[in-house]
This record gives sequence, structure tokens and C-alpha cells, in this order.
Amino acid sequence: MQEKINNSIKVRSSVFSHGGHIPMKYTCEGENVNPPLEFDGLPENTRSLALIVEDPDAPKGVYDHWLLWNISPQSISENSSPGTSGRNSFGNTGYGGPCPPSGSHRYFFKVYALDIELDLKTGADKKLLLEAMKDHLLGSGEIMAHYQKKK
Repeated sequence: MQEKINNSIKVRSSVFSHGGHIPMKYTCEGENVNPPLEFDGLPENTRSLALIVEDPDAPKGVYDHWLLWNISPQSISENSSPGTSGRNSFGNTGYGGPCPPSGSHRYFFKVYALDIELDLKTGADKKLLLEAMKDHLLGSGEIMAHYQKKK
């Protein structure tokens, strides 16, 4: 994906650190709600944000846990859906928490600053989202954390 401006957005969460561990509450073993996220360094002309949460360690390739776009350029609260949801790899729209079949997996929360709101319908897949974003990207950032099932 080509970036118009190479801005580095800082992504933080009050419930885990970069390289840390996602609390059970935000997984299939807990309440399965999205964690809170905060963003610093959004480009000046940001009109909306997009978010992709993915697990690259899944047995059959990258597993999409949350696709969200047309998010107002502000923080994302816990257990919220502040934008339009795409279809995740579970076959649902909305957040699907970490639920690795075995071992510890990495989960990347990637945020993208866009110069427009996207004209995509609820349930679009990641391919459509990436295509819609490609000429409108102002900057991006990510935070990564791990999860391993307790049971």
C-alpha cells in the first residue's frame, strides 16, 4: 500500500503494552469484547480511521479478528463499535477476540489514518477494505500483543 505521507501513529491500550499479553477479558475465554485503544500523532488532515486486527500465526494463514472503518479520529472505547464493521475470519461482523487453537499467537492492532470516509458497506472483507483505502492513506501505526489460551 502506498502512503501519501509517512506518518507514524502511536497506538496504545490501557490494558496491555506493545509486546505484552492481552488480558483474558478481551478473548474467547473471557467476555470477548474489544480492548480500549488510543492514538497519538494522527495526521492533520485525518477525516476517518480504519482498524484491522489480525493474527499472522494462525494455522491456515493470517486470521482477521476485526475490520472496522469510518471511525471518528479519536480513541476507541472498550466494548464498542465506533465505525462500520467488515466480515472477520469467524464469518461475523464486529470484534472476535483472540482464540488460538494452540500455543501463543501474536495479535496486531493496525490503525490507518485516511483523508476520506470510505464508501464500503457493512460486511465487506479485508481485500475490499484495503483496496478502498489505498489512495487515501495518510499514516499508520500498530500495537502487537500475545495471547495463549489458559484452558
